[in-house]
Amino acid sequence: MTKYVLTIAFCFTAFCSIFGQARWRVLRSEMIVQNPVFQECHASTIAEVAPGKLMASFFAGTGEGEKDVTIWLATCDHDKWTAPAVIADGIINDTLRYPCWNPVLFKSKEEKLFLFYKEGPRPFNWWGMVKTSDDSGATWSLPERLANGILGPIKNKPVQLVDGTIFSPSSKEENDVWKVYIEKSTDKGNSWQLIPVDTGNAFRVIQPTILLYPHQRLQMLCRSNQDKIVQSWSNNNGQTWSKFSLTQLPNPNSGIDAVTLKSGVQMLVYNPATKGKEWSNGRQKLHVAISKDGLNWKDVIVLENGTSEEFSYPAIIETTDGKVHITYTYDRKNIKHVVLAYK
Repeated sequence: MTKYVLTIAFCFTAFCSIFGQARWRVLRSEMIVQNPVFQECHASTIAEVAPGKLMASFFAGTGEGEKDVTIWLATCDHDKWTAPAVIADGIINDTLRYPCWNPVLFKSKEEKLFLFYKEGPRPFNWWGMVKTSDDSGATWSLPERLANGILGPIKNKPVQLVDGTIFSPSSKEENDVWKVYIEKSTDKGNSWQLIPVDTGNAFRVIQPTILLYPHQRLQMLCRSNQDKIVQSWSNNNGQTWSKFSLTQLPNPNSGIDAVTLKSGVQMLVYNPATKGKEWSNGRQKLHVAISKDGLNWKDVIVLENGTSEEFSYPAIIETTDGKVHITYTYDRKNIKHVVLAYK
C-alpha cells in the first residue's frame, strides 16, 4: 500500500512540476487612480523602489499625442496607492509645449532610480528625456535630454547584467520603417552606446523586452506588424543578435512586456490575438504566459477577457518577496495593478 501511495505522490509531484502553471493565482487587483482628473491615460511602468514600496508612472491628458499630455507618478506603500501627480511635462516656454510619451522606471543595482520618457510631437520625431533620483523617488533631478540618437527605453524596462552593464531596449519609428536597437551603458547609465539588431530585416518591429538565460544567452521579444511576436537571440551577452524570427505567440500590433523570474522561469504579458480590421481589435484580451526555454509558452492567467474595451501596454516586474506585479492600460481611463503569486 505504501508503495502505491508513494507512486501516486511521485506522479502528482511530477504532474505539478510539468503543469505547475495552474498554481499561479491573482492575489490582488485594483485601479491605481481612485478619481482620475484626466480624460485618458496610457503606457504604464512599474518598479520596486525599496523593499515593499512600488512606484508606477504613465502618461495622461486629454488624449494621446495632445500637447497637455504629461508624465504622472504614483507610489504604493503598505498596499495603498497615493494620488498620482505630474512629474514631467513638455513645456519648453510660454508659447511652446510638446506632448510626453511612454515613461519607463528602472532602478539600477547601484540604487539609482531612473525615469525615462519621450518628448516631442510624434513617435517619428520625439526625443529621449530622463530624470534620476538617489533617494528612491523622494526627490528628483531636473529633466535632461539624452544624447542625440539615444531615445532611452521605448516602452519596457532595461535589464542589468552581473557585470553592471545596462541594456536599454529601444526602437525607432521613422516613416514606415520600424527598427529595434539596444542602448548599452557600462558606466551606470551616464552614457549610452547604440547596438543595432538585424536592421536589414523586412519586419516592422518596435518596443522590445529582454529576457535573461544562463551562459550569456539573451532573448528579445518585440511588438510587430506580423500578427506574431517577433524574437531575436544573443549568445554573447547582447553584443550581437540573431536575425529576427516569428514566434507562435499572436500579437495585434500591441505592446508586450516580459520578465525573467528568480526561478529562471520567463513570464510574458501580451494580447493573445491578431490585429484585425480596426486598430483596437485584439486589445480586448490580456493574458500571462510562462516558458522555461523562451520557445514553448503556456498561458497561465487571463487578466482580461473583454469584447469592446482596450486592455493594453502591460509592464511586469518581480519584487524582492517573489510576487509578480503587472500594470496595464484599462480602457484608456485608468491604470490597473495586478499582483500574482505562485502557490
